[in-house]
Amino acid sequence: MAMCVEDRISSFPDHILCHILSFLPIEEAVRTSIISTKWRYLFASISTIKFDGHLMRGLTDRNVDSFKNFVDRLLKFPDQEIDLDLDNLGDILPALLFTCHSLVTLKLVAVGSEITVPSDVCLGNLKTLQLRNASFVGDSIHRLISNCHVLEDLAFIHCDSDYLREVNIQSPSLKRLVLDFDLGESGNLDYVVVINAPNLVYFQYTDAVVEGYTLTNMKSLEKARLNICENDSIDCETSATHLIQGIRNVRSLSLTTDEAIFRTSQLPIFHNLIEFEYGGHGFNGIETWLVEFLHCAPNLETLNLNFPVEAGTRWKALPIEVPSCLSFHLKEIEISCFVTHMIEMVSYFLDNAMVLENLIIRTKGLSVTQTRKVSNQLLQLLKSSKKCLIVIL
Repeated sequence: MAMCVEDRISSFPDHILCHILSFLPIEEAVRTSIISTKWRYLFASISTIKFDGHLMRGLTDRNVDSFKNFVDRLLKFPDQEIDLDLDNLGDILPALLFTCHSLVTLKLVAVGSEITVPSDVCLGNLKTLQLRNASFVGDSIHRLISNCHVLEDLAFIHCDSDYLREVNIQSPSLKRLVLDFDLGESGNLDYVVVINAPNLVYFQYTDAVVEGYTLTNMKSLEKARLNICENDSIDCETSATHLIQGIRNVRSLSLTTDEAIFRTSQLPIFHNLIEFEYGGHGFNGIETWLVEFLHCAPNLETLNLNFPVEAGTRWKALPIEVPSCLSFHLKEIEISCFVTHMIEMVSYFLDNAMVLENLIIRTKGLSVTQTRKVSNQLLQLLKSSKKCLIVIL
């Protein structure tokens, strides 16, 4: 006797079924149309589409056109908020992609594609835009961003800068911005970066230093992550200094560089900075540069250092004047990739950090014997702060 299995899923409301379908690849979602008459057109009402262009390999022109028509119909629904995730589309972009008023999230992986934004672009409800492996032509970036009036989250990841004259981002609504250009591997570094985002809270930037930076109205900035390297073809010090001057209001800063490329004499005072993380690719002279930078962060409370092995050898030659943050505010210091010749650096901090509460030393790479020796040396150092706890990991 055959067992009757109750179809309990089909009894769910349509909006729940559509939500379930949104987690499926588009071809799987379409296949559910054969389940029953209830499911026949349900896939056409899903609001989240994840589509991989590789799926179109081997399809006939008729099938490709059918899919384009389906996406076009979806983008025309005026009252439906849509999340669109498109991978490896090549030149196959939906015709209405840049004029869809119901589009809320767009994530586009455009390997090998040149994106030319049309003059009539208008994405009035777009809040999240992520473009990966894309190439932009002319002033497409500025045209696109200026017509996304409620954009909050913007990311350009591994994008090609060969055709760029400038990255111009003017957005009063933007809260999160990621610009990741692969440390200048694309070749062209003659463009400028212009950002006007008064409500920006998070800023992440990765590239070789380019021709120029104009960063204005970043009064709301909470956290910034800069990963930059030197560019021999321009006045790197001046350009990089303009970059960091634009984020002077930041509260938490992570900085990774391959050279001491900022002119500390021209740095602003970072009155709001309470957390600073430094990561170096490897260069000499970081000791003096770091102390000069600390003079520009009078209210710093947390310092995280990931030094290259060359650092920590000339601490006796430091300026006599001690940064005020060491005397009055710095409560925690963490040093990663610690090696034995950094003892002088630690001694400097312990001598001058009068309110320090935690000193965390990570000895990854040292042998057990070396770690034991370092521990004994550290515990014998004098401390200005009597409540300082030394933690060795």
